[in-house]
Amino acid sequence: MDETTTPQSKGTHSRPDAAPNVPRRRRMRTRRWRIALLAAGALALLLTGNTVSVLSQTTGATGDQIVRIPGGDLHVVQDGPPDAPTVVLLHGLGGSTAWWDPVLPALRDLRVVRVDLLGHGRSAKPAGGYGMAEQARRVAAALDQLGVHRATVVGHSTGGAVATALAEQRRDLVGAIALVDTGPRLDAYIGDSFAAHLMSTPVVAELIWRLRTDGTIRAALSSAFTRDVKIPDRIVADIRGMTYRSLTATDEASSAYLKERPIPDRLAGLNLPTLVVFGSQDHRWRPSSAQDYRQVPHARIEILDGVGHTPMLEDPDTTGTLLHGFAVETAPH
Repeated sequence: MDETTTPQSKGTHSRPDAAPNVPRRRRMRTRRWRIALLAAGALALLLTGNTVSVLSQTTGATGDQIVRIPGGDLHVVQDGPPDAPTVVLLHGLGGSTAWWDPVLPALRDLRVVRVDLLGHGRSAKPAGGYGMAEQARRVAAALDQLGVHRATVVGHSTGGAVATALAEQRRDLVGAIALVDTGPRLDAYIGDSFAAHLMSTPVVAELIWRLRTDGTIRAALSSAFTRDVKIPDRIVADIRGMTYRSLTATDEASSAYLKERPIPDRLAGLNLPTLVVFGSQDHRWRPSSAQDYRQVPHARIEILDGVGHTPMLEDPDTTGTLLHGFAVETAPH
């Protein structure tokens, strides 16, 4: 064996094996980074596109009885004798006319007008118009078209803020007001469920909204009930039919209304017969805050033991009886 050729043979095999590995690894790392950046960019574009799409979504009104109003039509449901004293029922945030179904038997001898507020239920869901004063003016316009001249107006939660704004605007129309678990001031608010809290997180909220299921909606509703209540499918479907904008804009408007001036302060000078119904186990508004309404002259406060934020579904018999008695007592004679 020629010793002078041995080192050359070893060198000939080692250099081609080692040298190309370094740039190859670098190329692979660079390629992986490029793929990761492209994936991140694509995800960002998808999330941005989804956010814009969700925020800009609007829909028109549907249903059997639609009241045409410039800027957004309202869906209404009427029950009972047309010549009987009138009760107007206004649901809360995320609600619809369906939330009042359980109390209808107690009100069967009255004319009951239920309204889907703008952005809710089967009413139109435009880009704007969700302020409490705007909502109230729209309800007033609908009642005028329906021929309602005087009514007991009942509002649940945020619907109570709309009812109060309506009373401030139209003393000729509102003869009495009943508030069901309507928080009197902003700092009385306890909070939302975790699922509902996520709905205020930018980008994440719009993604959750796009991917929402009946299960996530029911989870977000959990703080609305204390008693074991089977949430009707219709209620879930009505929430699914909302736009993200109509939900969040109404929530922001309600908070702004309370921040501007507490509801008991607003009612104190109106000299209206007032009924306040509150669940003793409300998980959204501090039940003790119901006592704030004592500053309203002649206000009657009813606390329902063991009931949460939604007495109409948790204790419909008691709630319906209270509303019926109040409407009859305060009806024009």
